Amino acid sequence: MENDREEIFLNELDYIKSERLQNACVKLVNLLPDYFFEVAAASTGKYHPSYAQGEGGLLRHSKAAMRIGFELLSNPCIGSKYTDDEKDLMLIGLLVHDGLKLGMPKEKYTRFDHPILMANYIKEKKDELEELSDDEITFLGDVIKTHMGPWTKDYDGNEVLEPPKTKYQNFVHMCDFLASRKCLEVPFDEENNISA
Repeated sequence: MENDREEIFLNELDYIKSERLQNACVKLVNLLPDYFFEVAAASTGKYHPSYAQGEGGLLRHSKAAMRIGFELLSNPCIGSKYTDDEKDLMLIGLLVHDGLKLGMPKEKYTRFDHPILMANYIKEKKDELEELSDDEITFLGDVIKTHMGPWTKDYDGNEVLEPPKTKYQNFVHMCDFLASRKCLEVPFDEENNISA
């Protein structure tokens, strides 16, 4: 299935300038659980637009978040604030930010701590991600673990997640937030590719 997964993200891999970081992204995608490609972005549909609902919704949400990031970073007023590698790493973070949304192994409902699970998972798999330096692994973990923005308390009111603090964390949160707005629809074709 590894080649199939790379095919699924051919358009998104083109957003990443560095061949080294493209290769790291392919490896990360191949480390994602199968359910990432199958489930909706959320079980209720309450917090996501129609394209992120139904089978493959989580995949489409992740692609949309990455595309939003790519479009924003292509604007020199925004993109000039970051190096090429920082841009690439934030885009990779956006693609895999919800990679363990239902935990590992898969649970029935969203794990509130899924940002922490995914950040830790990348650190645990660092030996398989030899293209990435320790600093880059940390960078990815930092932008992923704070992607929920101000929503840091679980359903019982316990403080579980960190809010974003750096410009990188805020950027990734902003893109995820925009990809979750019901008023912003991203057009997808029947093969889960963005069609505009």
